[in-house]
Amino acid sequence: MENKVKDKKYIPIIESRLRKRIVQVPKEIYEASGISIFGKRIKSLIFSTDVAIIKNSNADGVIAVYPFTPQLSITHAIIEVSPSPVFVGVGGGITTGQRSLDIALHAELHGAFGVVLNAPTPNDLITEMKQKIDIPIAITVVSEKENIEERIKAGVSIFNVSGGEKTAEIVRNIRSRFPQVPIIATGGPTVDSIRDTIKAGANAITYTPPSTGDLFSDIMDNYRETL
Repeated sequence: MENKVKDKKYIPIIESRLRKRIVQVPKEIYEASGISIFGKRIKSLIFSTDVAIIKNSNADGVIAVYPFTPQLSITHAIIEVSPSPVFVGVGGGITTGQRSLDIALHAELHGAFGVVLNAPTPNDLITEMKQKIDIPIAITVVSEKENIEERIKAGVSIFNVSGGEKTAEIVRNIRSRFPQVPIIATGGPTVDSIRDTIKAGANAITYTPPSTGDLFSDIMDNYRETL
């Protein structure tokens, strides 16, 4: 037992009084293999568009997808603030066609590491986008009915699985048929669900952080106790 402890690499920790409070992803995520993109190994991605949380997170990357039409001002703000690679939502559902293509190209030129398309995206749009940009295209998968092979042929590089309670099952199904394809997946609310998703074959895990309001609530409670 003593030998095992000695063989573990010691990791020095450097903090400051002002930067000690950050949003940390669950340590279990780092059991994943990760995905190497442009030489950077990414295991954890924070699912947020809150620039304050993004700036104060230890995640390896950011997945910036939101339920509105993608806007370049939002993309630019997130990329400029983020200390880690950003994967930007570029539509594919309601926002599609030439508009999605233009948003994707501008995202790349602003420094995005990849783009994320919504589940309804047609394959011909993926193929056209693949010809126009040089960063990875990720497609969101919400069901086991997704035709993974056709998506790969169209030009998808990464699968972003978000299937709720069925996420691990969907990941397992994809991995059994396509052993080498990169998979990002939502980890779920518990340590067990994160580990189950990784065991199913996810290379990287997205983590939804607490809201700014929730984080502020804890701080305010502490302030009240000291008064």
